[in-house]
Amino acid sequence: MTFGEKLKAARIALNLSQIELGEKVGISERSLYTYEQTDARPRQNVLVKLAEALKVSVHYLVDDGETDTQKDIDRDYFVTLAREKHGSKGAKEAADVISRATALFAGGDLDAEDKEVFMQSLMEVYLDSKAEASEKFSSRRRVSRKQ
Repeated sequence: MTFGEKLKAARIALNLSQIELGEKVGISERSLYTYEQTDARPRQNVLVKLAEALKVSVHYLVDDGETDTQKDIDRDYFVTLAREKHGSKGAKEAADVISRATALFAGGDLDAEDKEVFMQSLMEVYLDSKAEASEKFSSRRRVSRKQ
């Protein structure tokens, strides 16, 4: 299935009109119609919002051969959370952390459940360390500005 076909199928599965989905995502009905009927794809930020609203992964939407609607949905959530808390640089770093960690599994013997536990732990550690660093360095800036 193409991006447009998946988008339409996911929207219909949730019983949403183009207008309703457009309002949820913040795009026009015309834009949504264009995405569903042509091979046009939205910018990354809109793509992420569409996936979230449709409760599917970005990977599912953009990979024509993918049939698993939930593939990499945790990764999408992690990168989105990093973007919300730490901006685009944080999102890029989060995606890079996941990519590097995924490479560790190439040819490995871990089963899917163990990989999932590892990835969840890695995501938590990353977000915790970013928050700690942000707090640590932000307070220094505030102190030096007051002096």
